[in-house]
Amino acid sequence: MARFHLQSIGESISRHTSRQLKFIIPGAMITYAFDTHHVVLDLLTHSEPSHLARLFALISLALGSCVVGLFLYVLFIPWIQGIELNYRSWRQSPVLSVIIPILTASILAGWSLLSITLGKWSKLGYVEGIIGASGLYALTFGLIGLLPTPKAHRM
Repeated sequence: MARFHLQSIGESISRHTSRQLKFIIPGAMITYAFDTHHVVLDLLTHSEPSHLARLFALISLALGSCVVGLFLYVLFIPWIQGIELNYRSWRQSPVLSVIIPILTASILAGWSLLSITLGKWSKLGYVEGIIGASGLYALTFGLIGLLPTPKAHRM
């Protein structure tokens, strides 16, 4: 019978993956425990919530989608434009100096609006709404962080 060794599993997982799992596991557990994804879908699809609740849920979903799209764009800029970027000095980059502030504003606005929406118009309330929104964002960031960064192809 094969023995189960946690140490051997830990050695096989890369350092980067283990860092991302620190976002994915708690984010997934919170999202599952508070059923955040179903609560948001209920706000979007059922006729019970007010028009304002549906509008806020839709806007927070749009901002979340914008965050994902901008993260993917930043991640794939080297492949799309064929240039190597120094992400550490993003302020000197003509592309990143525009995208990073928009990404930051989208994260803040999307998370805030989702927290308010879940707090005001769902069974979660404000405290659990903030925790649920944070879990959903942590899960999203962790999953996006697992994507490998492509390198620019030189011609």
